[in-house]
Amino acid sequence: MSIGLLRTAGGLGQLSPGRGSCLNSPQSLSIWCFPNTVVVCALGIREKNTFKLRSSVQGGMDLRLTQGQFTMTGIHLLLAIALISCTSQLFVDSNSWWSLAMNPIQRPEMYIIGAQPLCSQLAGLSQGQRKLCQLYQDHMVYIGEGAKTGIKECQFQFRQRRWNCSTVDNTSVFGRVMQISSRETAFTYAVSAAGVVNAISRACREGELSTCGCSRAVLKDLPGLAVGGCGDNVDYGCRRQEFVDAREREKNYPKGSEEHARTLMNLQNNEAGRQAVYNMANVACKCHGVSGSCSLKTCWLQLADFRKVGEFLKEKYDSAAAMRINRKGKLELVNQRFNPPTPEDLAYMDQSPDYCLRNESTGSLGTEGRLCNKTSEGMDGCELMCCGRGYDQFKTYQYERCHCKFHWCCYVKCKRCTQIVDQFVCK
Repeated sequence: MSIGLLRTAGGLGQLSPGRGSCLNSPQSLSIWCFPNTVVVCALGIREKNTFKLRSSVQGGMDLRLTQGQFTMTGIHLLLAIALISCTSQLFVDSNSWWSLAMNPIQRPEMYIIGAQPLCSQLAGLSQGQRKLCQLYQDHMVYIGEGAKTGIKECQFQFRQRRWNCSTVDNTSVFGRVMQISSRETAFTYAVSAAGVVNAISRACREGELSTCGCSRAVLKDLPGLAVGGCGDNVDYGCRRQEFVDAREREKNYPKGSEEHARTLMNLQNNEAGRQAVYNMANVACKCHGVSGSCSLKTCWLQLADFRKVGEFLKEKYDSAAAMRINRKGKLELVNQRFNPPTPEDLAYMDQSPDYCLRNESTGSLGTEGRLCNKTSEGMDGCELMCCGRGYDQFKTYQYERCHCKFHWCCYVKCKRCTQIVDQFVCK
């Protein structure tokens, strides 16, 4: 975070940071916090012999200084106040509901009388999400599990990429890299929304939630002599979209602004994740009858394996639509020759950084020390993974089970074999 402060001959002048600005004034103080888009403007308004200083952070803060106090001491006082407000705002923005995946959540029934309520214990929730938490406390454990499932799937799908979906802390989870409206951000929002639908739908089927149960939706489409079984309630899982979307929907950015565009992008990708889980659910049946004659079947709606959902979203990542905000405050394609994205498609607005080097401003961790495949020509190959910096070779021991034999009755006994393999890491 950096601060811009300029003093001119006529008093305090203005430093233009490129995003946001304060009105010009012969006596003004302007503070900007980067790379976040927080702007702190303090204007010195002379009222007789008193200067009234107003900060635009947190809805405005007034501070009156006499003419004698409007010195560097007064400026330092205002700077300290603005800095505290700015840092607190940055801290709030950096939190995310993804942190539910990083910290274990106690079930509501585990709280004893007089204990602090569950929702006040959870970090990273917006105001709207905290209200929903109070309404659906028994859902929170499964929302956390869904977020964890999404993060693990993200890490699996990107394990051979320069950006490998690494988590950096327990609050923002992914760090500053999510501030870039890139393909990677789009995928992360989609797969975490998909994880929540997956977890909630399963919890309904298992009877863990008070407001839902098994899905019987498949009954009307069953062929022949078939009865409906207890299925995953994917309809209910998708209807609980308000928790994941709440942070975006409660924001009130100016229509057509960059922040408004990012909100629309996040909502598009959240919906794409939910659509993937919903559309990939299928009907599973089990036959009954003499010698498996299948004279009667029990069928139910079953969620697809989440690995397949992750692979589907990875394909959507590769074909994501580049978008921009138009004058009407809606997202539109950068290249109008392509078809507009459907609710199943991912959308992004910023080009991805190369993720080659560690960069604190973008949140890139770099690829130094990452394992690479010397013989591969793909993204996991040493040439691409190491960004041309070269690689180091070392030998390591690899253990595996071998010479397995079946013994009567009834177990398999194996030996433990050791072999030395070559591994390569990026410089």
